[in-house]
Amino acid sequence: MGGGGQQTEPAEPGSGKTAGVYTWEEVQKHRNRNDQWLVVNRKVYNISQWVKRHPGGSRVIGHYAGEDATEVFAAFHPDQKFVQKFLKPLLIGELVAAEPNQDGNKSAELIDEFDRLREQTEKRGLFQAQPLFFCLHLGHIVLLEALVFLLLSHWGTSWTMTLLCSVLLATAQSQAGWLQHDFGHLSVFKKSKWNHLVHKFVIGHLKGASANWWNHRHFQHHAKPNIFKKDPDINMMDIFVLGNTQPVEYGIKKIKHYPYNYQHQYFFLVAPPLLIPVFYNYNIMKTMFTRRDWVDLAWASTYYIRYFYCFVPLYGVFGSLALMMFVRFLESHWFVWVTQMSHLPKEIDHEKRQDWLTMQLQATCNIEQSFFNDWFSGHLNFQIEHHLFPRMPRHNYQLVAPQVRELCEKHGIPYETKTLWQGMVDVVRSLKTSGEMWLDAYLHK
Repeated sequence: MGGGGQQTEPAEPGSGKTAGVYTWEEVQKHRNRNDQWLVVNRKVYNISQWVKRHPGGSRVIGHYAGEDATEVFAAFHPDQKFVQKFLKPLLIGELVAAEPNQDGNKSAELIDEFDRLREQTEKRGLFQAQPLFFCLHLGHIVLLEALVFLLLSHWGTSWTMTLLCSVLLATAQSQAGWLQHDFGHLSVFKKSKWNHLVHKFVIGHLKGASANWWNHRHFQHHAKPNIFKKDPDINMMDIFVLGNTQPVEYGIKKIKHYPYNYQHQYFFLVAPPLLIPVFYNYNIMKTMFTRRDWVDLAWASTYYIRYFYCFVPLYGVFGSLALMMFVRFLESHWFVWVTQMSHLPKEIDHEKRQDWLTMQLQATCNIEQSFFNDWFSGHLNFQIEHHLFPRMPRHNYQLVAPQVRELCEKHGIPYETKTLWQGMVDVVRSLKTSGEMWLDAYLHK
C-alpha cells in the first residue's frame, strides 16, 4: 500500500466535489459502521450518510466499505449510467495514480480477464432473456395449482387425494420460488422496474412472502457468500457450526449451545422441515410489520385471501391452515437441499477480501446438468455461473459455463461439479466433519 498520498481536505459528504487523491491504505481506514468509503473504477465515494438509502439495503453495500467494489457494482447493476447519478454526489476523490486498480493481494490479471469474459457474454447476448421460457415456467405453476383445485373439487378430500395435492402444491411453490428468484435478480426484463413489479407479484401473490425481505437478505449472500457476519445464509444462530474455522473457534472457547458432534444427525430434524414453515414465515411477517412495508404486506395478503377462498370450503379454516403448513414443510425440504448442496460443503470462513471470481468459486459448486436437475433446482445446479453473473437469465448458464471453466483452469481455481446425490451427501458429510472438529477442539485445546 502507498503512503500518505496527495490528499487535500475532504469535501463534505454529498457535496459532489472532488477533494483529492487517496491511497488504498487511507480508504481501508473507513470501514466502520458510521464511516464508510468504497472505490468504484478508481473513484472514491463516501457512502456514510447515504448507505441507509441504498435501494438494495444498507448491509450489502456496507459489506464493501473500505474496499474496491468495482466488480460487485458491475455484477449487480444492469444500468450503470443510471446508478452513476446516485454516486456522483458521494464522490470525494480518486486513487493516487501510482496505486493499482485493485486492493489487497488481488490478481490484476485475473480481474481483467474476468472483466473481458463479462463483456464477451454481453456481446453474445447472454444477458437477454427468452420471454417464452419464463411464460412457460409461470404457466406450469398456474397449471399445477389449477389441477389441485380441480382434483379436490371432483374427487374429494380423502387422505390419499390430500397427500397427492400437497405434493403438487409443494411443487408449484418450489417452482414459484425459483421464478421469483429470476425476477429478483433483474434477469427477465430489460427495465428494472418491470422486474421489481413482477417480482412482487410472484413472491407476494404466488407465495405470500416479501420481495424487500428477500432482496435485502439474498443480495448480501451474493455479495459475500459463505463469509461470517456478512452472508445471512450461514447465520445458523449457534444451532450449527460450519466450515473448518468456526468449529475450532467455538471449541477453544468452550462454546456448547448444542452437541455439535451430532449436528449431522439433528440437521434432519431442524433445517429441512422447519426453515420455511417456521423460521422464514416468522421472519417475513416480522420484517414486513416492523419495517412497515405495507406494499409487500398487501401483496402477501392477496396470496392468503386467494388460498383461504379456495380451500376453506373444502377443508375448513383449521384444515386449510394444516394443509398450508404441510405444503410448506414439503417445500422446505426441497429448498434446503437444493440451496445447501452448492454452498455448505464449500469453504466457509471470515472475510478475506478476495477478487470476485476467486471468492465465488471458493463458496460455490455445480451439480451436473440434465433436464431434471435444471428443473428441480431452478437452474441453480449452475450455481457457479449464477454467482458470477447474477443478472444472467438462467437458461444461458450452460452457454457460458465452458468459458468459466476454462478461465478457472488457467488460473488454477478449482471448478467443482457433482452429481445430485453426491451434492446432498456432502451436506451431511461437511456437517459431520465440522462437528468432529468442534469436539476435538472442545476436549483437547
